[in-house]
Amino acid sequence: MSCGDLDHEHGTDCGAMSQPKLESFLFSCELSSKVPFYTFQGDEEEDLEHFLELRTVCIGEGAKEESNVVEVTAKNHLGKTISVPIAHLHINCLPMVSLGEFELKAPITIRLKAGTGPVTVSGLHLIASEASEADSEEEDDDEELDDEEIVPIMPAKKKQKS
Repeated sequence: MSCGDLDHEHGTDCGAMSQPKLESFLFSCELSSKVPFYTFQGDEEEDLEHFLELRTVCIGEGAKEESNVVEVTAKNHLGKTISVPIAHLHINCLPMVSLGEFELKAPITIRLKAGTGPVTVSGLHLIASEASEADSEEEDDDEELDDEEIVPIMPAKKKQKS
């Protein structure tokens, strides 16, 4: 897996006293006959939730003329583990699939169910956490600055000649 920091933070307003903080990082993994699956766990910290937002699945350089099927295994709303195919790729007719913003909560396993790849799965690793009071105070200070009214500067009046 390769992860790169996009330095991208979002704050969401849920109407609660402490607002969740969402950080996003670039995510990518390559599946092949040598490495046919990747399991995304996230950290075990209690106050953090980890998600994968899958965006694209594409065949890599050097792929054979064969079908490559990619599936994900995750828990459904009842907590039951299920596997679902998300892409059926072929170098000649469908080398890439855009998934939009397909978001799954960790743990997730991405598997090359058929074919030898290489297939690259990419998207965003999202980390949701409760914002600390210090973060909230900084946001409040920023909002106060935004709310201040800016008084326009009027041009100086010229003296009239008599």
